[in-house]
Amino acid sequence: MTTVYDVPANALIESIASELSENPSIEKPSWSIFVKTGVHNERPPEQENWWFVRASSLLRRIYVDGPVGVARLRTYYGGKKNRGHKPEKKYPGGGAVIRTILQQLESAGYVEKNPKGRVVTAKGRSFLDKISNEVKKKYEEEVPELKVY
Repeated sequence: MTTVYDVPANALIESIASELSENPSIEKPSWSIFVKTGVHNERPPEQENWWFVRASSLLRRIYVDGPVGVARLRTYYGGKKNRGHKPEKKYPGGGAVIRTILQQLESAGYVEKNPKGRVVTAKGRSFLDKISNEVKKKYEEEVPELKVY
């Protein structure tokens, strides 16, 4: 059985994003065109489907890291801020974006709350494993001598 660990992360995230964009419970809020993803960024994302890419990345991150909370995810999606002549400093990512996406993933049935944080449900695990299997087959068709483990 192919899992999330067996395929390249970037190909998996793109495939998950295309599947999530068709899910009616996951939609971009009206404020998503104006918001930055963290204090360390200078501008909002320029990609049209950035909401679904971030949602798929969050879903994969929860699958890999186990029970995880918003604070730890903010640390993962944070970055260094350019502070002019002062040294750069690491800042956490925006919590509203992460929190809203997690609520949407919960309403879709892919994630659930746990006393220790959020975890992937059985439905979410099978969804991710199915897409991982499709990505693995696609990679093996493109380059037969390259085996994806």
